[in-house]
Amino acid sequence: MARLFLGLDSSTQSLSAVVIDLDARKVVYDQSLNFDKALPQYGTQNGVLPNADPLVKHSSPLMWAEALDLMFARMKKDGVALGKILAISGSGQQHGSVYLNDRAMDTLAKLNPQKSLVENLNGVFSRPTSPIWMDSSTAAECAEIRKQLGGIKATAEATGSDAFERFTGPQIRKFYKSEPDAYEPTASVALVSSFMASLLAGKIAPIDHGDGAGMNLMDIRKKVWHPGALEATTPDLKKRLPPLAESWKVIGPISPYFVKKFGLNPEAQALVWSGDNPCSVVGLGLICEGRVAISLGTSDTYFGLMKKCRTDARGEGHVFSSPTGDYMTLICFKNGSLAREKIRDTYGLTDWKKFGEALTAAPPGSRGGILLPWFEAEIVPRVNRPGIHRFDLDEQDGAANCRAIVEAQMMSMRLHSQWMQVTPACIYATGGASNDLPLLQVMADVMNCCVERIEISKSAALGAALRAAHGWLAAAGEKPKWEQVVASFTDPVPNSEIRPNPKAVKVYDKLVEKYAACEREALKSI
Repeated sequence: MARLFLGLDSSTQSLSAVVIDLDARKVVYDQSLNFDKALPQYGTQNGVLPNADPLVKHSSPLMWAEALDLMFARMKKDGVALGKILAISGSGQQHGSVYLNDRAMDTLAKLNPQKSLVENLNGVFSRPTSPIWMDSSTAAECAEIRKQLGGIKATAEATGSDAFERFTGPQIRKFYKSEPDAYEPTASVALVSSFMASLLAGKIAPIDHGDGAGMNLMDIRKKVWHPGALEATTPDLKKRLPPLAESWKVIGPISPYFVKKFGLNPEAQALVWSGDNPCSVVGLGLICEGRVAISLGTSDTYFGLMKKCRTDARGEGHVFSSPTGDYMTLICFKNGSLAREKIRDTYGLTDWKKFGEALTAAPPGSRGGILLPWFEAEIVPRVNRPGIHRFDLDEQDGAANCRAIVEAQMMSMRLHSQWMQVTPACIYATGGASNDLPLLQVMADVMNCCVERIEISKSAALGAALRAAHGWLAAAGEKPKWEQVVASFTDPVPNSEIRPNPKAVKVYDKLVEKYAACEREALKSI
């Protein structure tokens, strides 16, 4: 009999479901439900509630709950063998928070299958909406938490990251300060991930170490709630937080609500959920040190895995716990594809093929030219005022500028990931620009390692399904190895390997030193 496992991903804009057959080593179901289209009554735009303040970004936890009902109804209609699924885990958009009152625990335990989840959950929220990762209204709270913990370096050393506006701790503090009467009856603070896991398990679910690390509240090394961070956030916060747990922890059997309403296997196990980034690390196959993924999108993101916890003293990179029990890092560079597009359009290149041809026409190193393409305020390095900086680079030379922007982005990744002390042995390229072979060649040359393309459209949901399988096997006493669990699910595209050019590698080994000096000089003038 096939061993089936379900992974769910409650992202900003949609709920996705991936079912894997562990024995056949394949995905047997893959579906998504867009919040705006499927649930227009909530009035969201791209999954977010409109607000007069552009810094405030909230969503409705009831919308996420209703989407869960709709997804199971769709899977049942599509003929998914729900009665044969052995375990379910999930991924939630990281950092978002849900606020429950003292009625929630009893309500979750007694979900009535004759009613919808929305009807069942009536009256359990102390706050009707949930601030999500896009919210940037907590600058004051971040400063307060950071100051009490001793500054950027000390905050990152304690919690894995500097205090960031989109993180959960500052959001909780803002709620406590601005709406004390609503905060007071809050009995439990959940993340998006643990809230959804609570619905499936019929009880308040733990927060896993991976998602807990994205709160500025967890001791990143001891993997317990950090007393100083809790105190810096709100009084008596610990009593409002669920326990922390390993990513493979089984909460218990699936709630009878889903068994009776949709025909799920009554023996199916509900596992803790994690954040979308930790789940994506597994979904991309990043389960050993030295294997890195670079996502080339609107922002470029560098994912890596570390056996030993190291933090970024500058507070630019984030360290979370990995579902493997190791540590993962996430470094986000805001000026990604949109910056490349601006350079492409500046020189009248009508498509990415012509951009690649122009890039290839210039020699590696762009004759020593350096371009710092900060078209928008940058996250890494911290640049609050946008600006384009050129050093020994002719602005009229379109080919050199096309190469220089890609070189700059790759050298920035190389430079700003050094604190990890992990040299990439293999890079998986994903995202919209991962089909751009000239760009990937520069990546291979700058990083001096092989680059392979990986095409996984729902890495977070797949990672959740793989986590469900791993947790179920571990609970059964099988001592599963991650390499065996992810095998074939996360294989790169066949024949996509790009090897570094030794001559170009030598050029970039020298040029990265000049790039670092130019970056320091530019940052002084900002």
